[in-house]
Amino acid sequence: MNNKVSPASPGPHDNDHLQRSLSNRHIQLIAIGGAIGTGLFMGSGKTISLAGPSIIFVYMMIGFVLFFVMRAMGELLLSNLQYKSFIDFAADLLGPWAGFFTGWTYWFCWIITGIADVIAISAYSQFWFPGLPQWAPALACVGLLLSLNLLTVKLFGEIEFWFAMIKIVAIVALVSTGIYMVCVHFVSPAGRTANVANLWNDGGMFPHGWMGFFAGFQIAVFAFAGVELVGTTAAEAKDPERTLPRAINSIPLRIIFFYVFSLIAIMAVTPWRDIVPGKSPFVELFVLAGLPAAAGVINFVVLTSAASSANSGVFSTSRMLFGLAEKGVAPGRFAKLSGRGVPSSGLVFSCTCLLGGALLMWVIPDLVEAFTLVTTVSAILYMFVWSLILLSYIAYRRQRPGLHAASKYKMPGGVWMCGVCLAFFAGIVVLLSFEADTRQALIATPAWFVLLVLAYRFVRRQAPTAHPSGAGDASASGLGTRVATERS
Repeated sequence: MNNKVSPASPGPHDNDHLQRSLSNRHIQLIAIGGAIGTGLFMGSGKTISLAGPSIIFVYMMIGFVLFFVMRAMGELLLSNLQYKSFIDFAADLLGPWAGFFTGWTYWFCWIITGIADVIAISAYSQFWFPGLPQWAPALACVGLLLSLNLLTVKLFGEIEFWFAMIKIVAIVALVSTGIYMVCVHFVSPAGRTANVANLWNDGGMFPHGWMGFFAGFQIAVFAFAGVELVGTTAAEAKDPERTLPRAINSIPLRIIFFYVFSLIAIMAVTPWRDIVPGKSPFVELFVLAGLPAAAGVINFVVLTSAASSANSGVFSTSRMLFGLAEKGVAPGRFAKLSGRGVPSSGLVFSCTCLLGGALLMWVIPDLVEAFTLVTTVSAILYMFVWSLILLSYIAYRRQRPGLHAASKYKMPGGVWMCGVCLAFFAGIVVLLSFEADTRQALIATPAWFVLLVLAYRFVRRQAPTAHPSGAGDASASGLGTRVATERS
């Protein structure tokens, strides 16, 4: 008989545990905010120009695959409530090396994504303050996010709640405006009539053929970066057994509404060939609708979207460092919590690294080029993390059949679907080699893994000798005790 291990309920002055302060509405909006990436607002114009109307299927396919990744993560997190994040179950099921690689890679993912967001914030701040130095908005943003996150976990939830609401309202307004323009047969200044038939009347759904369709994956995958963020909030959710399944199960509906409907609305009003890759199609649709303030409003939405992503990065990276430090594979000071139950040392370190965005803007003055480079690296590393989640699930099914049988939240498709998802990610990596800009990032990314291998070997030499690994024992590398789990 397998009984779930419930985490100790920390008291108000217990600074050894992350506090469970995030309510259901926080978790739901954090999940929605993670599903609506900055790439949807900033990159949709380029993806439409590459793939045409078939970009709708690109977003649907990526969202479909990531739903199963999230279901695998959900079953694993709920199989043992002492798992604080996917670092814990990766280390427990695959070995300490997997926890090390997952934790540090995910930390680096969010640092890279945060740098991209800082670059975006600097670029969009120029709309209102054209004479302002590019580094000034970056510094102000990082300082503000650090100050807010140092206060309480609940404040992070509140910030994300309202950031996500802004994105939701913007997309609902866009879809509603698009539906209205189609219903009244709106005619643009160029003589184009808003009609759903615009989706297939100009070269069909696949105007650039299969190669154009495949090219859309290269940028679209970054739009989903952060969808797994709900997994890093598990240790700080008040009722994870209720809130995590609800947040994960709603992913398909979010993908359909926020991605598919918004893209359909855009391309029904503006034929895909008329969409300029370098401009936001969100802005263009509102301009066509006769809203003179559209550019300023959408600029604000995109800026807050980037700030939301950076805020998520500050939160998640500090929690990753906390988990790594608890396992002895990061400096011990990162495992210490402030009087408010916040991993303040990790927050300060991550925010310091985010300031690398200001340095990158000095090295690469072209903000678009810098943004493309870092977002591609980020997408590759996210796929690596998602793949380790799937591999952890496969190991879980092999090692803990009793826990799977007792689970009330089983992953549909099981191991077979994990294989399909892994093959999908491998295919996207191959596609990244087709374009020059993404190929450069693909060539540079292995340097991170070389650095990780060297760091892991160093940590193993520094770690105390442990007993040989066994079921539930610490691993032979001595990288800390695995999370206590149920055994069949």
